[in-house]
Amino acid sequence: MISMATKQLLHGKVLTILLTALFAFHFSLLTSHAQTVRDLIRKYPSYASCNYHIYPEITATLTPPPGDKKPFYLSHYGRHGSRYINSRSGYDIPYKMMAQADSLDELTVFGEEVYAEMRRIMRDTENRWGELSGYGKRQLEAIGHRMAQRFPEIFCPGARVTAVSTVVPRCIESMGSAALQLLQVCPQLNITMESSQRNQWYMNYQDRKLRRNYMTPEAQKAYDAYTASRMGNSQLMELIFKNPDIVKEIVDEDYFNYYLMKMSLFQLNTSYNQDTHLIKLFSEDALYNMWQVDNALWYIQHGACKLNGGCQPYSQRYLLRHLIEEADSCIQLDQPGAQLRFGHETVILPLLCLIGVDGYDLETDNLDELEEKGWWCSSVFPMGCNLQFVFYRSNPKDQDVLFKVLLNEAEATLPIKPVTGPYYRWTDFRQFCFDKLAKYKQKK
Repeated sequence: MISMATKQLLHGKVLTILLTALFAFHFSLLTSHAQTVRDLIRKYPSYASCNYHIYPEITATLTPPPGDKKPFYLSHYGRHGSRYINSRSGYDIPYKMMAQADSLDELTVFGEEVYAEMRRIMRDTENRWGELSGYGKRQLEAIGHRMAQRFPEIFCPGARVTAVSTVVPRCIESMGSAALQLLQVCPQLNITMESSQRNQWYMNYQDRKLRRNYMTPEAQKAYDAYTASRMGNSQLMELIFKNPDIVKEIVDEDYFNYYLMKMSLFQLNTSYNQDTHLIKLFSEDALYNMWQVDNALWYIQHGACKLNGGCQPYSQRYLLRHLIEEADSCIQLDQPGAQLRFGHETVILPLLCLIGVDGYDLETDNLDELEEKGWWCSSVFPMGCNLQFVFYRSNPKDQDVLFKVLLNEAEATLPIKPVTGPYYRWTDFRQFCFDKLAKYKQKK
């Protein structure tokens, strides 16, 4: 805990930081979208950490289907739940800088307490790299429970549910957590689970050629220009180090600020110290800047960014074809069922960008447009994120199959004409996807 003496020492400098943040906050009122992102960060600090954002509370209601249509099939791809950081390296960057400064007696009283908190976090995380946390298991349990309760016509006695995960342990555990809850709601389900290298070609395909070429010289130039004014935190340096100017010889201000902020937000995904004191080091403005930096990078890596040719979403072309083929097959069956897949955010984000869910097929070469036009990666892939395709028909002979898309359990839009509300005709979507995939062949 932070001592009273340290709190007094901190008060004056924090006031300066907050006043600076307050000015930036009022300036941001000029744009409604920037204000919206700030609102989310203010309410959920983890939103600033993008792919380490915590799964949101589910409050959305579903639009009833038209006529006598009923749900009969659900196709799903979801990310594992909250986890520990993948490797020690993410913590080592700020930790080693602090250790070296401590060895030179360059930490303030507050800096020493921050360093102690970092050591506690390191001890808790050691040898848990990438593991699903208890918090993550509960997220998937809740998602599975809601899925079964929302669609009892699909998850009914005798219905066949196939679940597949990548070979990564946290995904296997997430699959098990969701499946157990499905069985809690309907014990008569026929569930099979599988995790095999044989499925990796579509479950976690990473196109090496596309990945190698995402950061073109044009993209790098634009990214550097965009992030130049959004890195660093001189107030933080003054708060932690006795002589910031001297310490800069061993502490990179940009890296230190960025990774210490990440370290504080990572902890919100674990059962240990979810109210970590480290978050209190950072103003809303600092968290917002980090979100902008990360959001732009995720767009360049996985969005339809014109700076690198706009082809990155096609990394999930095999998954998209597989989803279509399996849906076509299941539509022919008389009985209800579901196909669940458990994988990673580096799959679900480009998949959304490929099919244009909620406008994430945005094409631009101007990174300043991302926030304004609603390309906010944190809203796509929090821990436990999921994409659900829910299919509807009046009876097994009904050829006019409709479906809707749920992104993180909320109804989403597609770039094709709906039949009504959030409901689209499956044949229209199939053709849209095949046309899109054909364009990639022409570009290659």
